Amino acid sequence: MWGSNARAAHPIFFHHLLKGVDAGARMWTVDPRRTTSARFADMWLGLNVGTDIALANGVGREIIHAGLVNTEFVENATEGYEGFAAHVEPWTLGRTAGVTGVPAEAIRDLAHGYASASTAQLIWTLGITEHHTAVDNVLALCNLALLTGHVGRWGSGLVPLRGQNNVQGGGDMGALPNKLPGFQDVADDDARTRLEGVWQATIPAEPGWHLTQMFEAMESDDLKAVWVIGENPADSEADANHAREMLGHLQHLVVQDVFMTRTAEMADVVLPAALGWVESDGTVTSSERRVQRTRAAVTPPGEARQEIDVIAEMAERMGAKWGRPTAEELWDELRSVSPMHGGMSWQRLEAEGGIQWPCPDEDHPGTPFLHGRLWKRPIDGRRAPFSCVDDHPPVDQLTDEFPLRLTTGRVLDSYNTGVQSGKFNSPIRSGDALELSTDDARSLGLVRGDRALVSSRRGSIEMTVAVDPDLPVGLAFTTFHFPEIADVNQLTSDAWDTSSGTSEFKAAAIRVEKLEVAPNA
Repeated sequence: MWGSNARAAHPIFFHHLLKGVDAGARMWTVDPRRTTSARFADMWLGLNVGTDIALANGVGREIIHAGLVNTEFVENATEGYEGFAAHVEPWTLGRTAGVTGVPAEAIRDLAHGYASASTAQLIWTLGITEHHTAVDNVLALCNLALLTGHVGRWGSGLVPLRGQNNVQGGGDMGALPNKLPGFQDVADDDARTRLEGVWQATIPAEPGWHLTQMFEAMESDDLKAVWVIGENPADSEADANHAREMLGHLQHLVVQDVFMTRTAEMADVVLPAALGWVESDGTVTSSERRVQRTRAAVTPPGEARQEIDVIAEMAERMGAKWGRPTAEELWDELRSVSPMHGGMSWQRLEAEGGIQWPCPDEDHPGTPFLHGRLWKRPIDGRRAPFSCVDDHPPVDQLTDEFPLRLTTGRVLDSYNTGVQSGKFNSPIRSGDALELSTDDARSLGLVRGDRALVSSRRGSIEMTVAVDPDLPVGLAFTTFHFPEIADVNQLTSDAWDTSSGTSEFKAAAIRVEKLEVAPNA
């Protein structure tokens, strides 16, 4: 588990993972904090924030030097191995330990254990992707799977755990600036022409803006109106003060949501929506690509309506003649434009309870795991490439003025910006405090329950202090679940990955100062 505290963020998945551990599987956790997940692991590798590529390169070099490369797989299914081997050669165990802070013996143990296992999985979440090197971080992990052949076969693979229900489904439908439904590229002339024939509309060949670029376009006044569906960017964006300023700069803001979020409070128009999991008909797709049906169990309250009904009426008022398509009709439309969904009829989804894509025709059973083609001889399709990626430290550098590294994450009973989880009491509620190491708290003259002013290069907020004896010196932690209590995203770094557009939420530089409370205050 690399950059994932699944015990808190994906507890049901973690329960299944522990079944494997109980059955004899070994588990390593790679995380700057000794998380609740790490406490179940055979070994915790507590790396310095933002040194994931350095660690992966060091693990790769050790696998090569120990003679643990799956030579048959590398020779027949990959390309670029010689260049990759030369690229990671400088990353000796000593150098890797010096950069990452992980002991050399722990790096060796991970490399040998992962490479020697008959089956192994690399699991990651936002601890890998919320950095300015997000895509390179993922590619560094992919290199390890290619070195060892732990991909494309039962029990071995690369497992990115999605942060929310149906994130995978959103991507499948084409909710990405450079993709059409079914992950077809907008630059693919054949795919674009085929979809234009179905939709009777022209599709631009150039990618659109991702979220970070949208905020830049708001600032330059190139983006004047925004329709936000099921998102709360006023609280969830890095450098939240700037994000709110840009949203306020818009000529027109429409928010379609279940709750009156901070973003909705800023809107010119609010469209009340139905809850996707209990008041709507449709589908969701899990992290394992399994498409499943959702069914409206209750009627939405008040003026709330199902999303597809709201969007269809909006289209009608704009002059389109869509009618009122049902969820099944929209699904059939998707099947007509997305080859990987072609075999998933509505009836099959109902009867089978879920099907994993790709499923190109109705005789196809679905695909339990991807990349099995890499094990065909000769290989079916193109070879999987190694990637030569470099270690780059966080953009928000530590200095005498900002000497502590702040990283953020989730806790078990809360969710995202707290919109869905903050309205009820919980006996295990936590996460609204700034957690410091014992030594850092002592040097700052702070104890549990004290109030402190927490500052970054973007802003300052007041927080309550907690002390975590397992935190490394120099590292602070908090969640983003309670913006009304601790508006943490006023502090987070807005540096972003140029490939994915993801901001570097995991690596802000901060200063912590004790606030004196007046007597009898």
